Amino acid sequence: MRSIGELARASGLTVSALRFYDTAGVLVPARVDPVTGYRRYTDDQVAPARLVAGLRRVGLPVVEIARAVRAEPAVVHRLLDEHLRRLADGLADARREVARIRSLLPADQPPVATRLLLAGKDLAAAVDAVRFAVGTDPDLPALAGVLLDVAGDGVRLVATDRHRLAVATADAAVHGPAVRALLPVAAADGLRRLLAGPAPAGHQVRLTVVGRQVVADVAGRRLRATTLPYDFPDYHALLPGVGGDQPARRVPVDAEWLVGALRAGRPTLTREYGGGALPVTVLGLGGRDALRLLGPDDLSCPGDPGGTELRVGVNGEYLLDALGAAGGPRLVLELDDPITPLAIRRQDDEGAFSILMPIRL
Repeated sequence: MRSIGELARASGLTVSALRFYDTAGVLVPARVDPVTGYRRYTDDQVAPARLVAGLRRVGLPVVEIARAVRAEPAVVHRLLDEHLRRLADGLADARREVARIRSLLPADQPPVATRLLLAGKDLAAAVDAVRFAVGTDPDLPALAGVLLDVAGDGVRLVATDRHRLAVATADAAVHGPAVRALLPVAAADGLRRLLAGPAPAGHQVRLTVVGRQVVADVAGRRLRATTLPYDFPDYHALLPGVGGDQPARRVPVDAEWLVGALRAGRPTLTREYGGGALPVTVLGLGGRDALRLLGPDDLSCPGDPGGTELRVGVNGEYLLDALGAAGGPRLVLELDDPITPLAIRRQDDEGAFSILMPIRL
């Protein structure tokens, strides 16, 4: 049994939040000491608590959190889709109101330009590492691009379609304030073509971000783009190691073997999602952290005859995309349990990684 403090540390919820969700009937302790009133939780309640923490961070109402904790994965996905639509509608209303307010204000000072100087090969590698994760849902236009998140020591490129997240960094000499620019996917592709042109491999790129304009200069050629007028989601909470927590497992993987196995194998099982059948690939981790793909026989056998300690369901096509974008013969999978995001890293670049949302088995 875990104390309330132990569950708080394991889940990311505060002690006061756990008390609240107990009172609300969302996450009730397995046992309450009749004398001291101390709450005790089982290990099986860690996963639901982490789910509650995630739903709380994205602002899902308490009533829907309570429903999600007890629902099948397909229902949870629908609740999240509905919540995102509400947020998108509210954001659109807020943008219109902000635009109206701005029109009432006197003209502001012109925006300050931020200039970056970086290696073309580094920027090209970063674009390649995140391009596959750009969203295509017309109802979520804020995901239809690549975020350039510029800080003092370089630029971080980020893309997500809600089911996966890709992040890559490139060192740069930065002059000007930190800035975020959401580059349309067509402009990101144009930038990549520009970087693939007849420039020397070590040629440098000059990027200028001013207002909603991004200008890239490479070997005498130029690309101009207007950024998307949307707020990209706050992705920081999903970054591995946020808050000092390290993944429970770091599993080295032979990328060539895993790609071949994924292409040769069939989906282990299917789950209903969005009114259709979603193929699910199941990764099994043995006692020595040896990765293998589990087949139907492995899942149907009672007990744990194969020595598998952990089973994680993912979209196999998404995993193939992430492996291809990562490149390199040796990769590392980072994970905690079957319902927390799965990270795919290169061993030689801690700043480049992909995150896949797991599929509940």
